[in-house]
Amino acid sequence: MEQLWQEFFSDPSQWWDNRFIKKSLKYPDFKHKSTHEGLWIESWLNPPWVKAKMITSLGGLRSRVTGSFGNGDIVSKLCQEGRLIEALHMVELMLQQNIQAPIDAYVALLKACARRKALVEGKQVHALLVQSGRDSDVFLGSTLLDMYAKCGSVVDALKVFNMMPEHTVFSWTALMSAYAEHGQCEEAINLFQRMQRTGIAPDKVSFVVVIKACGRIAALEEGKEIHSHIIKSGFESDVVVGSSLVGMYAKCGCLEDACAVFNKMNERDAVSWNVMITGYAQQGFGKKALALYEQMKQEGVQPDIITYVVLLNACGRIAALEQGERLHSYIIRSGFESAVIVGSALVDMYAKCGHIGLARQVFNKMQEPNVLSWNAMIAGYAEHGLGKEALALYEQMIQQGAQANDVTFVVLLKACASIVALEQGQQLHSHINESGFGLDVIVSSALIDMYAKCGSIEHACQVFDNMSERDVVSWSVMIGGYAQQGLGKEALGLYEQMKQLDVQPDNVLYVVLLNACASIAALDQGKQLHSDIIRSGFELGGIVDNALIDMYAKCGCIEDAREVFVKMNERDVVSWTAMISGYAEEGLGKEALTLWEQMQREGMKPNEVTYASILSACSHSGLVDEGRHLFDSMFKNHGVTPTVDHYACMVDLLGRAGCLTDAENFINKMPIQPDAVVWMALLGAARNCGHVEIGRRAFDCVVKLEPENASAYVLLSNIYAAAGRRNELAKIRK
Repeated sequence: MEQLWQEFFSDPSQWWDNRFIKKSLKYPDFKHKSTHEGLWIESWLNPPWVKAKMITSLGGLRSRVTGSFGNGDIVSKLCQEGRLIEALHMVELMLQQNIQAPIDAYVALLKACARRKALVEGKQVHALLVQSGRDSDVFLGSTLLDMYAKCGSVVDALKVFNMMPEHTVFSWTALMSAYAEHGQCEEAINLFQRMQRTGIAPDKVSFVVVIKACGRIAALEEGKEIHSHIIKSGFESDVVVGSSLVGMYAKCGCLEDACAVFNKMNERDAVSWNVMITGYAQQGFGKKALALYEQMKQEGVQPDIITYVVLLNACGRIAALEQGERLHSYIIRSGFESAVIVGSALVDMYAKCGHIGLARQVFNKMQEPNVLSWNAMIAGYAEHGLGKEALALYEQMIQQGAQANDVTFVVLLKACASIVALEQGQQLHSHINESGFGLDVIVSSALIDMYAKCGSIEHACQVFDNMSERDVVSWSVMIGGYAQQGLGKEALGLYEQMKQLDVQPDNVLYVVLLNACASIAALDQGKQLHSDIIRSGFELGGIVDNALIDMYAKCGCIEDAREVFVKMNERDVVSWTAMISGYAEEGLGKEALTLWEQMQREGMKPNEVTYASILSACSHSGLVDEGRHLFDSMFKNHGVTPTVDHYACMVDLLGRAGCLTDAENFINKMPIQPDAVVWMALLGAARNCGHVEIGRRAFDCVVKLEPENASAYVLLSNIYAAAGRRNELAKIRK
């Protein structure tokens, strides 16, 4: 290649110049007249000296270049064909011959750089503008600013803006857009307000840019103020502006306002409908999103790919399998099924609706799944407790050359945690470091959680200590890891360390800490936490209140638990259950039953855990008849099917009341297989009552299910000791 270029520069007359006539990038720029060898100016095979030589040594070709330049059409044509370097060279040649290139040429170059995000070439065009003296032109300055903005260089865009002798609405909007696109939405809003103060009236594009900025940071007040300006300016009826307003209100959580704007729109295209449907879906109103889709079809607006992706996500969130399957049929008929983004959304929808087999069928049909598709399928397995299948799919993903991202690793670590797969988790840790995600805060937090749940708190500490940056989630996961391993003191100690670093806790962390206090009955620390929560201005409610009730109850302060319960504005089933459980642990069965009746009067439906708590309360207080009645009413009154835990509660209830024969008969009539916990309840009751034979039968059933259960041997030895049966006692101790 180097030899060919040397031949070219030694005698350009022997080569045809095809640059201005070729119709395809496959055609060479220069072709030898006898050998027909081809040369391309932008070929990656070119030696580095070619570019500089092209600028300085084209000799006789320059006259042809300048003669063909005209009004910049040639540069525009080259830019449209993607031949940016050649177009740039042409303008360079013009300047070298003191020929002023037309404005159209610079505009074409700057727009081409913006499209390709070619910042280096864009800076070269900027240098040519300065060299030509055109950098003070207002229109070119605005186009230059827009190029820098679209190439991601906000600093350069701001420099150009500040150097401009005057500003147009286009230049203000270009800088606003640069701020908004790079996450500096407050600066974009401030710039819009500054533009208004200078007396320049915003246009349609300005309004769209600033309204989107308001939506991204949920700046509702500023959004409403700009909305009033839009109405005064007469742009509210514009379909693009209207869609932006709908999106802004939806992202701010004001669906009523979004709907009001949407309903006033004279014209609504697919984008408008998508924005409104997305608003409902993201706010958790999946049914309304689906209803709006039906209305969209009735009005004759054709759904596009985005419509279907949003709706499939909505179906996944509300587990609407039937609607999801119907959407799948529409997608097939519309010809969108082969789109990767749609396939990924279908996989996710079926997985979240509990049909992992259908999700895998869709996944297997995908010709070129991307990382989003793999993640959706892996997450589906992980969320359904199929950790082994998730890890196997990851192996397949690697074998097919797909690159995992941070989401892939987070989902896989959750899968390892769910099946306590420490070895596979450690292998993943190695892959994470090799892939460069070892410093990612979210991935590191998932690693801590995996190690903690797999029982390796030392490894969790190592990951935590090695983190260069920690957010509140990282602290929560590490503190939660200590709490899960029964290390409540260590959890509370880490919280003190966190406070010294001025890290602000969130509701999840407060719950973790309160649970840690409950696990070790650390009442003083629990009360201190309660004070911290109030002092920080944190709004009590929901899970934090429930955790406070549980903490006070487990620390034996049932009155404090009751005070928190009474002060709650809204109580869910967890709140009632926590309070009933607190009464149960204190042996206050009658108080628990009174609260149960109040719960029924207020229309709160109990769940499985509530029934286990109230049966336990009856058991601890010897309320046999009440317990029997509650057990019999579970399915009949509330549709709750008794589980093995509920049967264990009933055995404990009957056993504590001394009704051992009834308890044993109850077990033998169970419609489900009794586990070791059920038989242990009977064995404990036999020990308390000194019933040797029933105790022996219960013991035999326990060791058949759990041969290593030491407690069973201890209880039976106590029964034999109390009965004076020394031979059996010696055998069982041996």
